[in-house]
Amino acid sequence: MDGTTLSRGLLRLLTCGSVDDGKSTLIGRLLYDSQMIMEDTLAAITRDSRKHGTVGEDVDLALLVDGLEAERQQGITIDVAYRFFTTPKRSFIVADCPGHEQYTRNMATGASNCELAIILVDARKGLLTQTRRHSYICSLLGIRHVVLAVNKIDLVNFDQQVFDRIVGEYATFAAGLGFHTMVPIPVSGRFGDNVSARSGNTPWYRGETLLEHLESVSVEEELTQIPFRFPVQWVNRPNQDFRGFSGTVASGAVALGEKLVVAASGVTSQVTRILGPAGEQERATAGDAITICLADEVDVARGDVLAPMADRPAVADQFAAHVLWMDEEPLLPGRQYMMRIGNLWTTASVTTLKHRVDVTTLDHQSATRLSLNEIGLCNLSTAQRVPMDPYAQNRLTGAFILVDRFTNRTAGCGMINFALHRATNVHHEHFLVDKAARAAALGQKPMVLWFTGLSGSGKSTVAKLVEQALHRAGRHTYSLDGDNLRHGLNRDLGFTDQDRVENIRRVGEVAKLMVDAGLIVLASFISPFRAERQMVREMLGEGEFLEVFVDTPIEVCMERDVKGLYAKAKRGEIANFTGVTSPYEPPEAADVVLDGSGPSAEALAQQVLELIERRMSST
Repeated sequence: MDGTTLSRGLLRLLTCGSVDDGKSTLIGRLLYDSQMIMEDTLAAITRDSRKHGTVGEDVDLALLVDGLEAERQQGITIDVAYRFFTTPKRSFIVADCPGHEQYTRNMATGASNCELAIILVDARKGLLTQTRRHSYICSLLGIRHVVLAVNKIDLVNFDQQVFDRIVGEYATFAAGLGFHTMVPIPVSGRFGDNVSARSGNTPWYRGETLLEHLESVSVEEELTQIPFRFPVQWVNRPNQDFRGFSGTVASGAVALGEKLVVAASGVTSQVTRILGPAGEQERATAGDAITICLADEVDVARGDVLAPMADRPAVADQFAAHVLWMDEEPLLPGRQYMMRIGNLWTTASVTTLKHRVDVTTLDHQSATRLSLNEIGLCNLSTAQRVPMDPYAQNRLTGAFILVDRFTNRTAGCGMINFALHRATNVHHEHFLVDKAARAAALGQKPMVLWFTGLSGSGKSTVAKLVEQALHRAGRHTYSLDGDNLRHGLNRDLGFTDQDRVENIRRVGEVAKLMVDAGLIVLASFISPFRAERQMVREMLGEGEFLEVFVDTPIEVCMERDVKGLYAKAKRGEIANFTGVTSPYEPPEAADVVLDGSGPSAEALAQQVLELIERRMSST
């Protein structure tokens, strides 16, 4: 290869669209036409075509990409397959993304690192919901260059009217997605029409071939031209004489002698050394893996971001973002998740779901939750202030993921729109009398006794007996009961999953204040979800939350149903009733489990009192 003809750098692109639009075949055609297939590989797929192929006696080029056995058997793409190929003018990394809706998370993963997207449309089917969904996700993930490949044009007899109709519909749909370029090309991945060579079957098309466009399109993001961002991955201190901060430059450039600021704390210092793989260097730019040494012993930890003094990222604990939900369990406002942004982990929750996006029309719809593969605009709150940039300005410091705290599944990904500075003038007030002083005056250890179980399990009865015994013993207590709070503090909440989450969040905040006052708090709530019970536990100090699970079979609860609630729920008169039409997640490690179907309530209360006494005596 003559190096002087290599006019452009690496292009990262992806193919996406609905299932069976021919994405893998198109990539296989690009690899075949660019002569990037080894002879043994070509021989192997020729053999496999007889077993798994879908194109008769021809070689099925899709098998070059569909590497998983499950994909070959089903004739679909499941995982994201990455392939590299090169031409005299450019090198390419192409991601073949799955078309099925249930693999939208895989498609989003592939799109997050690409600069250009090839949106495939089957000429016979036109635009489909998944075509629109993938286009919208590409827009959200910062892809600004799109090729609309109207594939299988041979199956509609190379009809220009079909092509023009699809292009017109897509242009209307994509008008608000912010693409800088949208180039439509009629192609046949199977036979190669307009892929790498101009087709005589489409004399009406006078534009570039797909490969010509990929070789010439200018998509380079000038990461070195935007402000310097250095997320710290590791505090490197092998001995007392060396302390550096290691990571990869996300954007911009840094040089010896420059002054940097720790974004979250605002502490500044000067760069004294830059160490790369080859040793000392004077400068580093986006993509470089380096270690930075500073002149001062500043407090820097993993997850901190170093930035220029004059151009710091926003630092906030509230922000607005678009969220793509990837989990079968819905996103519920108020529920806590683990969030990773850069190298920083913190807890986060959605405080407001402003709207859900209809990917077919791009209309905004009111919503109380996000289900699998849905996209919404949310306000989020984090447990600590984090540095961030709008995703549109910096994809690396404006993206985050949300992780389910119990399953560790990646539940969603988000793109930050802007920081919310609504709480910058609100600070924690410190009092002269603290929790320890209040507890000492009352002569007790404050705590929350959290009684959970099905309706009719007996938790409120046991809690009342426990409080009565504590009161007689001179303890200072207060009871929080679900029904009572729904007459006042929580009267605006219903019984949907999202309302139950908010109900427990509010109760937890009240219980936390009462513990701060030195009280023993008895909280009796069905509280059906483990996530919210864990959230309340984490609001409190070590040993201040005792989970009491009143384990009563639902058949026994129904027998005790003096209010007739179970009967009404079974008749459909009460929606979202726990145990009937809404789930209950029993504790996995309660501090005490009470058999609500056997011993008397007095005996169960005694078990709780013994637990309290053990906790009191251990302090």
